[in-house]
Amino acid sequence: MRTRRLCAAGEGAAAHPPMAETPLESRRVYAGRILHLRVDTVRLPSGRTALREVVEHPGAVAIVPILPDGRVALVRQFRYAVGRISLEIPAGTLEPGEDPLRCAQRELAEETGYQAARWEPLGIIWPTPGYSTEEIALFIAQGLTPGAPRPEFDENLVVVPMDWPEIWVAIETGRLRDAKSIVALTWAARRLGRP
Repeated sequence: MRTRRLCAAGEGAAAHPPMAETPLESRRVYAGRILHLRVDTVRLPSGRTALREVVEHPGAVAIVPILPDGRVALVRQFRYAVGRISLEIPAGTLEPGEDPLRCAQRELAEETGYQAARWEPLGIIWPTPGYSTEEIALFIAQGLTPGAPRPEFDENLVVVPMDWPEIWVAIETGRLRDAKSIVALTWAARRLGRP
């Protein structure tokens, strides 16, 4: 899942001034297990130069699992970066060359124990395009059958089934702040005809 560089966004791009920034130089300043950070020097359309800090991310998936009773299986976990417990939909990072649907199936089983008979893609989002290459493929999973969760050694997850009114209250009150979850739940509700 890689993003194309475009000269201008949307329909009628020819009517807009050029917007693309031309990379001149790139320097990797950090290489981690999942993320890499590089600093690029770019030429702006005006001819001036600027620096761009880019977090390179392999991509991810996120799943809206619909339980047989219509509730959604969310997960609660501690997120170290924000120092708080976060309520989210199941999600995970793509392995090199991994198909997003295969990753979604793996992550759903690992985090919740559920297997799904039916999968439907919802779309792809860029959660932080100002500084990251990450793309997240969103899915709805239905026809769930339970199993034993198999979280990664460094994950501590609790499955939290919630009905749709509870979800909207959690979003409105800030109990659920995770952007990918809010987008995926909103799209899934529309697709499923939920209020």
